[in-house]
Amino acid sequence: MQITAAMVKQLRDMTGAGMMDSKKALETTNGDMDKAVDFLREKGIASAAKKADRIASEGIIESYIHGGRIGAIVEVNSETDFVSKNEEFREFVKDVAMQVVASNPKYVSREEVPADEIEHEKHILREQALNEGKPENIVEKMVEGRINKYYQEVCLLDQPFIKDGDVTVGQLLTNLISKIGENMKIRRFVRFELGEGLEKREENFADEVAKQIG
Repeated sequence: MQITAAMVKQLRDMTGAGMMDSKKALETTNGDMDKAVDFLREKGIASAAKKADRIASEGIIESYIHGGRIGAIVEVNSETDFVSKNEEFREFVKDVAMQVVASNPKYVSREEVPADEIEHEKHILREQALNEGKPENIVEKMVEGRINKYYQEVCLLDQPFIKDGDVTVGQLLTNLISKIGENMKIRRFVRFELGEGLEKREENFADEVAKQIG
């Protein structure tokens, strides 16, 4: 059965799930709307999406420092102070800080990436595809596929989780929202690397040897 945009929109309106999740649910259930709703509910996607509209203003700020050289501070919000004291929630926040240190994202989500940055990246990817001799009629599809990989590099929620590469940080967050029953949001982060931005001394190897010889 062909899945139409109207069907996807109807399911999104019914569940609050995202476009891709709704489309996948309909494809999996061969277009059966009721079964698609059940599919999303079983996956915890529908309930998590509905909770996403609720205000999350509590939470915690957590830090992680690796070897005294790289560190990160993250803020993750929850709806209530009660959840912010939940052990599983606190472990998730710690994991997020570790993720920032290990994977060095630039943004939390795709929505934060400036439009001009995306256009610049698409231009480079388009030129790369053309230089590879790819036909113009498939270049755009290639660009879209590669831009998704770009999002995985720069967006925290799109990155594969460092402890389980089969799930993204975003999926991990969605699963936790469904399990605990409150909206949660990774609000912001900052990452520090020792000496970052400072001019580092570089000496010519020959000069170094000459100094050692005396």
